[in-house]
This record gives sequence, structure tokens and C-alpha cells, in this order.
Amino acid sequence: MAATQPSSADQAAVPGAADLPAAVPGSGDLAAAAWELMRQFVEANSIHTELRERLGLGAGRGRIKVLFLLREQPMTLAQLADAHGVDRPYATIIVDKLEQLGFVERQPHPSDRRSKVVSLTPAGRDAAALADSIIGEPPAALRALDTGQLSELVGLLSLLSLACERLAAS
Repeated sequence: MAATQPSSADQAAVPGAADLPAAVPGSGDLAAAAWELMRQFVEANSIHTELRERLGLGAGRGRIKVLFLLREQPMTLAQLADAHGVDRPYATIIVDKLEQLGFVERQPHPSDRRSKVVSLTPAGRDAAALADSIIGEPPAALRALDTGQLSELVGLLSLLSLACERLAAS
């Protein structure tokens, strides 16, 4: 079944709905159409450029995750690589860049002289807090929805989250 344009009543309730295409290209069913629209929305509201520019992180996307991981506790490079899901050489590259920016520091491990412990500096904690505030700011298009529309969206997204949890548990 192809995705169709919202009804006249729905179009009146959603600003700009009348401008939506009659069908999402390449969609074979409503689930595919919904997924495509969600992807487009997320891509159109990407915050990666803002994060890179405001934090001076360069092109790598793994640096923010490392800041967030280290906010929880200091880690060795091996622990950081495992927690981030990357190999150790790549974790070293990320830490090198963050160290150049003054966001992390390496200290000798207290019980293993072969290892270093990586921890956030005060500037790194500030950078993680700024990243949190950038990530946490809803896009203008979302803020443009009225309370009823937001409530409906939250309900639908909650159902999706619950479905994901159930699938993961099975």
C-alpha cells in the first residue's frame, strides 16, 4: 500500500501538510513511509555541524561520545575503546585530538604502569555540558507543533520505544 497525503482535516491541523508529496518515493507501505519521513526529519535537523563548530572538534563524530563516556568516570584507553565500540588505535586518535583541545588528560594508571588513565579536564566537562545543551534543544519545527500534536507524537514515539525494548528482550 502506498503512503497517501494526509486528509483535509489533518492538513488543516498540521501547518505545511498540504505541501507533502502524495507518496514518499520508494515507499511500499506506511511503515516504510513513516521511516523515510523520520529519517528525513532527523537528517534535516542534524546538530553535528553545530557541535563541530562550537566545540572545535573537527570532522570526527566519535569525540562527543568519548566526552560523554569520560564524564561518567576516567578510563584507560582499552576501556574507552571497548565502551565506544572502536579499536584501540582509533580510541588513541580520538583521545589525542581531545587532549590537543585541552578536553582530556592522561595520567599514569595507579596500579598498571603500562597503562594511562584518561579523564576530563574542566574544559572537557564544560564541552560535554555544551554538547548536552546543543543535543537537548528541540528543532524549531518540533517547537512549532501545538500541545495536542506534541502529545500525540510523544505517545507514538513511546510506543516505538516500548516495541524496541520488547524486540530487544526477545
